[in-house]
Amino acid sequence: MTALQPDSFQAIADPSRREILLMLTDDKKSINAIAEQFDISRPAISKHIKVLHQAGFITFEEKGRERYCILRREGFDELKEWINFFDNFWKERLGKLEQLLEKNPDIARKKK
Repeated sequence: MTALQPDSFQAIADPSRREILLMLTDDKKSINAIAEQFDISRPAISKHIKVLHQAGFITFEEKGRERYCILRREGFDELKEWINFFDNFWKERLGKLEQLLEKNPDIARKKK
Protein backbone atom coordinates (compact mmCIF):
# COMPACT_ATOMS: atom_id res chain seq x y z
CA MET A 1 0.00 0.00 0.00
CA THR A 2 1.41 3.40 -0.97
CA ALA A 3 1.19 6.44 1.26
CA LEU A 4 -0.72 9.42 -0.04
CA GLN A 5 1.35 12.40 -1.02
CA PRO A 6 0.54 15.32 1.30
CA ASP A 7 -0.81 18.36 -0.46
CA SER A 8 0.98 21.67 -0.17
CA PHE A 9 -1.47 23.04 2.37
CA GLN A 10 -1.07 20.07 4.68
CA ALA A 11 2.69 20.44 4.41
CA ILE A 12 2.71 24.09 5.45
CA ALA A 13 0.01 23.69 8.10
CA ASP A 14 2.64 22.96 10.73
CA PRO A 15 4.62 25.95 12.10
CA SER A 16 7.84 23.92 12.33
CA ARG A 17 7.65 23.05 8.64
CA ARG A 18 7.03 26.67 7.74
CA GLU A 19 10.07 27.62 9.82
CA ILE A 20 12.17 25.02 8.00
CA LEU A 21 11.12 26.50 4.66
CA LEU A 22 12.06 29.98 5.87
CA MET A 23 15.45 28.70 7.04
CA LEU A 24 16.14 27.30 3.59
CA THR A 25 15.62 30.67 1.92
CA ASP A 26 19.13 31.66 3.03
CA ASP A 27 20.89 28.61 1.63
CA LYS A 28 20.76 24.84 1.58
CA LYS A 29 21.14 23.32 5.03
CA SER A 30 22.02 19.90 6.36
CA ILE A 31 19.35 18.05 8.26
CA ASN A 32 21.54 18.27 11.37
CA ALA A 33 21.89 22.05 10.99
CA ILE A 34 18.11 22.32 10.72
CA ALA A 35 17.55 20.07 13.74
CA GLU A 36 19.89 22.21 15.88
CA GLN A 37 17.48 25.14 15.51
CA PHE A 38 14.57 23.33 17.15
CA ASP A 39 13.74 22.00 20.59
CA ILE A 40 12.22 18.83 19.20
CA SER A 41 13.76 15.44 18.55
CA ARG A 42 15.88 14.66 15.50
CA PRO A 43 13.33 12.01 14.38
CA ALA A 44 10.57 14.65 14.56
CA ILE A 45 12.62 16.99 12.35
CA SER A 46 13.24 14.11 9.93
CA LYS A 47 9.50 13.53 9.74
CA HIS A 48 8.85 17.22 8.99
CA ILE A 49 11.53 17.17 6.29
CA LYS A 50 10.03 14.01 4.80
CA VAL A 51 6.61 15.70 4.56
CA LEU A 52 8.14 18.76 2.89
CA HIS A 53 9.99 16.52 0.46
CA GLN A 54 6.91 14.44 -0.38
CA ALA A 55 4.92 17.62 -0.99
CA GLY A 56 7.62 18.81 -3.39
CA PHE A 57 8.88 21.80 -1.40
CA ILE A 58 12.42 20.51 -0.95
CA THR A 59 14.90 18.19 -2.58
CA PHE A 60 18.07 16.63 -1.24
CA GLU A 61 21.72 16.87 -2.16
CA GLU A 62 24.16 14.29 -0.85
CA LYS A 63 27.63 15.54 0.12
CA GLY A 64 29.72 12.88 1.77
CA ARG A 65 27.80 11.67 4.79
CA GLU A 66 25.62 14.77 4.97
CA ARG A 67 22.25 15.27 3.35
CA TYR A 68 21.38 18.84 2.45
CA CYS A 69 17.88 20.21 2.01
CA ILE A 70 17.29 22.62 -0.85
CA LEU A 71 14.12 24.57 -1.67
CA ARG A 72 12.31 23.68 -4.89
CA ARG A 73 10.52 26.58 -6.54
CA GLU A 74 8.13 24.13 -8.24
CA GLY A 75 6.89 22.97 -4.86
CA PHE A 76 5.18 26.31 -4.37
CA ASP A 77 3.24 26.16 -7.64
CA GLU A 78 0.10 24.61 -6.12
CA LEU A 79 -0.02 27.34 -3.47
CA LYS A 80 0.61 30.04 -6.03
CA GLU A 81 -2.16 28.77 -8.33
CA TRP A 82 -4.65 28.63 -5.47
CA ILE A 83 -3.79 32.12 -4.26
CA ASN A 84 -3.85 33.50 -7.82
CA PHE A 85 -7.31 32.01 -8.36
CA PHE A 86 -8.73 33.86 -5.37
CA ASP A 87 -6.74 36.99 -6.10
CA ASN A 88 -8.32 37.11 -9.58
CA PHE A 89 -11.73 36.24 -8.13
CA TRP A 90 -11.64 39.22 -5.75
CA LYS A 91 -10.19 41.60 -8.33
CA GLU A 92 -13.05 40.72 -10.66
CA ARG A 93 -15.69 41.10 -7.93
CA LEU A 94 -14.29 44.40 -6.70
CA GLY A 95 -13.97 45.63 -10.27
CA LYS A 96 -17.67 44.91 -10.83
CA LEU A 97 -18.53 46.71 -7.60
CA GLU A 98 -16.47 49.70 -8.68
CA GLN A 99 -18.29 49.79 -12.04
CA LEU A 100 -21.66 49.59 -10.28
CA LEU A 101 -20.75 52.46 -7.96
CA GLU A 102 -19.50 54.59 -10.87
CA LYS A 103 -22.78 54.05 -12.75
CA ASN A 104 -24.87 54.63 -9.62
CA PRO A 105 -23.13 57.25 -7.45
CA ASP A 106 -26.22 57.56 -5.24
CA ILE A 107 -25.63 54.05 -3.87
CA ALA A 108 -22.29 55.10 -2.35
CA ARG A 109 -23.78 58.26 -0.82
CA LYS A 110 -26.73 56.65 0.94
CA LYS A 111 -26.56 56.99 4.71
CA LYS A 112 -27.39 54.22 7.12
